[in-house]
Amino acid sequence: MGDGGVSSFEALDLTIVIPTLNEAGHLGGCLDAIGSGFARKVVVLDSGSTDETRELARRPGVDWLDFRWNGRFPKKRNWYLREHTPETRWVLFLDADEFLTPDFKQELRRVLPDTGYVGFWLRYSVYFLGRKLKGGYPMKKLALFRVGAGEYERIDEDRWSALDMEVHEHPVLTGPVGSIRSKIDHRDIRGIGPYMAKHAEYASWEAARFLKSSGDPAVRARWTWKQKLKYRLIRTPFTGVVYFFASYFVYGGWMDGSAGFAFALLKMSYFTQIYCRIRELDGKMHNP
Repeated sequence: MGDGGVSSFEALDLTIVIPTLNEAGHLGGCLDAIGSGFARKVVVLDSGSTDETRELARRPGVDWLDFRWNGRFPKKRNWYLREHTPETRWVLFLDADEFLTPDFKQELRRVLPDTGYVGFWLRYSVYFLGRKLKGGYPMKKLALFRVGAGEYERIDEDRWSALDMEVHEHPVLTGPVGSIRSKIDHRDIRGIGPYMAKHAEYASWEAARFLKSSGDPAVRARWTWKQKLKYRLIRTPFTGVVYFFASYFVYGGWMDGSAGFAFALLKMSYFTQIYCRIRELDGKMHNP
């Protein structure tokens, strides 16, 4: 595994955790992009893959962990933080279809050893219909933080969701949070079918999560202003139109031509699904 021309540096005090489930198409490229000697530890955290994911993870410097969810808190990432707390100062949760770029790794080498932040928002380049998008709705995640600074927000579940991993939950950290400017490449090669199926599943989760959390004053009190705006929008049938407008016009999806237009349409479809699922679930709750 090469390290983008920076392998002569000492490994960062960092554990990279890659949650997987049948990621044979992505994992090899993800590990290659990390490279040898970049992080002190790399862990593949697997949910019972039946493809060649395990075989691809068998390389020097990569550990394997099996995870089986019992339907309750904690899910995958929090389980790892609690049951296998990293010995490094920092932890980065990286999906198998997210490839570290040389610029990103170089920026981390500059920033991590001497920073007052306890976590960092990360930015991602999105690939859609075989091309790297110039615009569209931006992808950001708080996926890099100091070990012990916090964990992913707690949402108690009793199998109302089939998702065994935190998807839209953010880490709740104690301390200031910064941003890394250089982007990670998000390269999902599975095609439009799995993309749409995944977002249909996410929409069901978002709707169930909203109805569960909106009725809890303690949870509502922790919402950020962005969450408050989002949850106000998704109770209206206009939510999809708003996200289409934001993706295509505000965030420059128009620069990507037909691909950008299609991407914005799928954003509209996703948030419209959330609205419809909320209406459907809310109706069932009040009319059992």
